[in-house]
Amino acid sequence: MSGTTWIISYNLKSGVSVEDFLAAAEKCCKEVVSVQKGFISWEMLRDGDTWIDVVKWETAEDAKNGETAGQHSPVAHEFFAFLDMESCTHRMCSVEKSLKV
Repeated sequence: MSGTTWIISYNLKSGVSVEDFLAAAEKCCKEVVSVQKGFISWEMLRDGDTWIDVVKWETAEDAKNGETAGQHSPVAHEFFAFLDMESCTHRMCSVEKSLKV
């Protein structure tokens, strides 16, 4: 099995509108992340105040390249402006097995 998945958890900054945040995330996905080589999908999960993004890539190299894709993008910076960066954790995991029934 191949593939790499980012698992990123974070909280939003105090007072952030969830509607505005989700609009910025969608724009970032459409204009920055999804156009990167090897991008498969981006799911946004929520558990109370904690958000968890699950971003899937075809290869580890694609995932690593995707990490730097938004460095100079105003669209990515707009998305990051909603995040409490001190609460952010990031893991890059290899896909060992995928089960579907």
